[in-house]
Amino acid sequence: MFIKVTQSGKRRYAQLVESFRNEEGKPRQRTVCTLGRLEPGGEVDTLIASLQRARGIAPVASALEGLRFTQSRQAGDVWALSELWRSLGFDGLTSAWRRSKTEVDVLACLRLMVFNRLCDPGSKLGVLRWLETVALPADFAFIPEHQHLLRAMDVLDEYSDTLGARLATLMRPLIDQDLSVVFYDLTTVGVTGQTDLQDDVRAYGRAKSGLVERQFILSLVQTAEGLPIAHEVHAGNTAEAKTLLPMIRGLLERYPLKRVVLVADRGLLSVSNIEELGKLQAQLKKDGRDVAIEYILAVPAARYGDFAQDLKRLSDTQAPDQEWCAETKWQDNRLVVAHDPQGATRRAQARDKTIDELISMGQQCSGKLDGQDAGKRSKGRPMSDSGTKARFYHAVKGAHMAHVIKVDMKAELFSYTIDEDKKGYLELLDGKLLLVTNTDTPAAEVVQRYKSLADIERGFRVLKSDIEIGPVYHRLPQRIRSHALVCFMALILYRVMRMRLKTANRSESPATLLEQLKRIHQQTVQTGDGQTLTGLTEMTPAQKSLFAALELALPTPSDLTKPVL
Repeated sequence: MFIKVTQSGKRRYAQLVESFRNEEGKPRQRTVCTLGRLEPGGEVDTLIASLQRARGIAPVASALEGLRFTQSRQAGDVWALSELWRSLGFDGLTSAWRRSKTEVDVLACLRLMVFNRLCDPGSKLGVLRWLETVALPADFAFIPEHQHLLRAMDVLDEYSDTLGARLATLMRPLIDQDLSVVFYDLTTVGVTGQTDLQDDVRAYGRAKSGLVERQFILSLVQTAEGLPIAHEVHAGNTAEAKTLLPMIRGLLERYPLKRVVLVADRGLLSVSNIEELGKLQAQLKKDGRDVAIEYILAVPAARYGDFAQDLKRLSDTQAPDQEWCAETKWQDNRLVVAHDPQGATRRAQARDKTIDELISMGQQCSGKLDGQDAGKRSKGRPMSDSGTKARFYHAVKGAHMAHVIKVDMKAELFSYTIDEDKKGYLELLDGKLLLVTNTDTPAAEVVQRYKSLADIERGFRVLKSDIEIGPVYHRLPQRIRSHALVCFMALILYRVMRMRLKTANRSESPATLLEQLKRIHQQTVQTGDGQTLTGLTEMTPAQKSLFAALELALPTPSDLTKPVL
């Protein structure tokens, strides 16, 4: 007799088989019985244990007995970011601070701070807490302490110029050198603390929320493909228009561009900026650089009045309920005007509703005052004309309608008027977008390029939500600038992931991708005989496809650092 192993589906079975000869003397086999499944814990294991007890032999302990799971660390997201970092050549940034005498591994600290902003953004102390929950790639030989992170930030700011130049060199393969459409915008980032320091970038200014806050200003430049290529930190009370020219000069120093088409939002258009751009173009030609500097600048709404006659002339030739785009001349430049009928309707309806509510309020006040004069008694305290004028004026001003509803504060009695000319002027502006440009691009394409500026706004939202750039708790100016650099590099990785996902026709966002890869864990177990084993959770087909979309290698247990128990 012998044991024969058979298989049915994914399960294996053991059978007791007898060999014999039939009546003709030929060898044959017949199954005496099926002993059961061969999987651990199956009927065969039960049978073996019973036979051992019958012989008085102690059963051999199962390898699974005494098994303890001691650790589980997130590994997939950090591995993906590390491989992406390596594929972009960012390890070459070390040459930027090679003259530094610090003994801190600045590159390791920078990588960890950047990865932390994307995986679990927090303070620099939060980076250390996060490190206790992740399995790092095997090439991370240096695990920093809090003082190392702060020292690394000081080195990054000290060598920021060479670091920016080195980063630009590494990113050049990703940028179109012949024609580069760049988008420029600014945002405000809140800070904490009340101390004043020399060269402090923390200053009180009007934030994007409309409130006056202590803040710094972050400017950002990105390509038409959405790739961030430059950033700068400005004091919180810096005028937006003053940041434009230094940014362009820095951009031309770091990138050998042949043509720059600058697209910028409202607040950056000024006559001096346009004149300085012309002077810069002339200086570049004098220096032998054949660089064409072109721009598409949005006109601030506060300056629309300067173009009232042009707007009326262009609008009179167009249907108000149709979308249209036209242009005219303005100071040797082109003024492109686009009209959005749906936006115009929404704005007009909202304004008319507000005006109607204020008029209704004014009529009620007039009615009560007239009733009082006629001797009619009403509930509450008696109204006065001066008090009614003040309350109504504040209501009008709070609704931002003081330029349409004029309250006569000098009159003895309560009165107001509707400025129909001003109302008609506002209706003329409804749905209008005004752009100043020196390009020869068709007007419709100019408008489309400006609307693409919304992508940089999405970049700011990523900085403020996913990467959590603010509020900033650092006090020293160099630490604030280094914090902005860390967040900027995190945004680069985020956008590169987005570009690769888009190329692979994937719908996931980088945040969703990292969340799915975060579920890949490094598991650590100890066996009953004291052995320590490590491994990775089995990756799903969906997770493997995400690595393929990013063009990155899959992690293996040997690629990760071994945990210290």
